[in-house]
Amino acid sequence: MKLASSTFSLESVWGEYQSALKSFLHSKVSNPDDVDDLQQEILIKTHQNLATVKEADSVKSWLFQLANRTIIDFYRKRARQQRDGELNPDDLWFEQEEASLEQEMAECIQPFVDALPQEQSSLISAVDLQGASQKQLADKVGLSYSTLKSRVQKGRVELRKLFEECCTLQLDKNGSVIDCEVKSDGCGKC
Repeated sequence: MKLASSTFSLESVWGEYQSALKSFLHSKVSNPDDVDDLQQEILIKTHQNLATVKEADSVKSWLFQLANRTIIDFYRKRARQQRDGELNPDDLWFEQEEASLEQEMAECIQPFVDALPQEQSSLISAVDLQGASQKQLADKVGLSYSTLKSRVQKGRVELRKLFEECCTLQLDKNGSVIDCEVKSDGCGKC
C-alpha cells in the first residue's frame, strides 16, 4: 500500500511498515530482545528524520535503509565491545538473509503453483520445488528435453504472472527476489 501525501505522518508510516520492519529485523538479528531495542531505536530515528523524506513513494526504501544502517551500527558496536575483537558465529546475520526471504515466500509458493494448469503445476513442483533434473524428468515423462524445458519455462512465466497479480516483487540485478509485498487489495492465494 502506498502512502498518500496527506497520510504522510509518523503514525501512518509506522502503522504501515512496523510488521514488515520487525520481520526484517528478525531476519538479521537472532535475539528477540535486541530486535525490540532496534525497533525502538528505528522508531525514534524515524520520528526525528521523517520530515527529510520528500516523496511518499520513497518512504519504504528510506525506512528500510535506516533499519539496515541501524543494524550495521548495532553489530559494529557489539564488535568493539568484545575483548578479542572477533564476532560470535551466531552473530553473523548476513549469512541468513537469503534463507529468511526464501522461508517467508515458501509458504506462499505452493498455492500459486497449485493454481497453474495441472501439467504446468506438476512440472514446476518437480523441477523447482523438489529439485528434479529436467533431463531426467523428460525421460521419465516421455517428452523430449527441449519440449520439457519449454513447458517448464512457460510454467514459470505463468507462475510469475500469478505472483504479480497478488504481490509486488523487488528484484536484484540478477533477477532474484529480494523483497515481496502483498498488494493492498490482496488476492487471497496465500
